[in-house]
Amino acid sequence: MGHYALKVVLSALVIVAVTEIAKRSAMFGALVASLPLTSLLAMVWLYHDTGQVMPVANLARSVFWLVLPSLVLFLVLPVLLKHGLGFWLALGLSSAATIAAYGLMVLGLARFGGAW
Repeated sequence: MGHYALKVVLSALVIVAVTEIAKRSAMFGALVASLPLTSLLAMVWLYHDTGQVMPVANLARSVFWLVLPSLVLFLVLPVLLKHGLGFWLALGLSSAATIAAYGLMVLGLARFGGAW
């Protein structure tokens, strides 16, 4: 149980750190948020739990392909906000666009040889 508590605490600390840094500097907060900290933590936990490198390699390859559709959120959200949409509506619409982009990427990967 202590292992899971450590995972939760470290992961939460990353989120809190990004939020607090972004309050002071959007650019520095974005820099920290854009670091693959979540992926790195997940890879460390996966390796720690399994002791095997292939699950880590597979996770890293899959993350690469799924980072691409996640960029849709960061393109659509600021455009919607700049056009006067409320935060929650803009967040919902940009999240829906991102989910659609994930779906297209997963279908594309499955169709073209399961590159992940």
